[in-house]
Amino acid sequence: MKIILTGSIAFDYLMRFPGYFKDHILPEHLDKISLSFLVDDMVRHYGGVGANIAYTLALLGEHPLLFSTAGQDFPEYCHRLEALGVDCSGVRVIADKFTASFFVNTDLDNAQIASFYTGAMADSADLPLAEAHGEPDDFVVNSPSDPRAMERYIEEAQQLKLRSIFDPGQQIIRMNHAALRRGILNACGLFVNAYEFELLQKHSGLSAAEILDTPQFSVITLGKDGARIHTPEEDFVVPIIAEAPVVDPTGVGDAFRGGFLFGYLHGKSMQVCGELGTTAAAYCIACKGTQNHHFTRNEFIQTYRRYFDDQGQLDDLMKS
Repeated sequence: MKIILTGSIAFDYLMRFPGYFKDHILPEHLDKISLSFLVDDMVRHYGGVGANIAYTLALLGEHPLLFSTAGQDFPEYCHRLEALGVDCSGVRVIADKFTASFFVNTDLDNAQIASFYTGAMADSADLPLAEAHGEPDDFVVNSPSDPRAMERYIEEAQQLKLRSIFDPGQQIIRMNHAALRRGILNACGLFVNAYEFELLQKHSGLSAAEILDTPQFSVITLGKDGARIHTPEEDFVVPIIAEAPVVDPTGVGDAFRGGFLFGYLHGKSMQVCGELGTTAAAYCIACKGTQNHHFTRNEFIQTYRRYFDDQGQLDDLMKS
């Protein structure tokens, strides 16, 4: 059984300004603002929703197919993911563009000035899902990318008889309202955070009950309050691992998805899937950047068992 990840691939460039932006902004001259901030350091992190989910799944021993577009600067990133076990054969490289990039400068107040370069991500709308060579009942995770690509994959997943897991995220406000409704009504599973769940109701025109009662499972991440998991048979909240140090929350939701999907692909209960997601999130939040956490599958399951009781469900996944 294949899992296809269609979300974005990106580089995150993080800079730190050793002062306060507010000290250099003159409100009376905003109409001709021209500023340059000298930063002390800059780090580049690997990112993008699709690549982040793929990273955590690969750490757990899976071989997801990353299906997206990237730019001429992707080869180094590609080698890194492939070394972990990610199948990058579904990534189309756009030779005359750079990979999507996020540039953010943060001051001592944690105020931020940021820019996002779409780059090669825009070309994902021209990448037909048939090129992923999925078989009927394979899974496709439709995560944030170019909104046109996401709308296209809603239709194509249905045509190809792929099981769609809808993860619209920050693109909810950019997607066609009718497409959002189709994405929900045709979904096998749904991932959103609490705020996105409210936006999804507003922009799709569907009620909370109509959204939750359609997919086989729905996951609403709640930040420090854990994650709500809803199926036609049950509705419960999985708590966070409170002992996990909070270093950087960026990418935590993507790590959660990777952990949850790992359990789901192996037929584990919804409770265990949610707890696996929470465990992956705890690893991610303790590191700076979205792909700097590390573990083996056995280490991961041992960490899980310090906080949760799978009642033996994960025994078959322990590697000798």
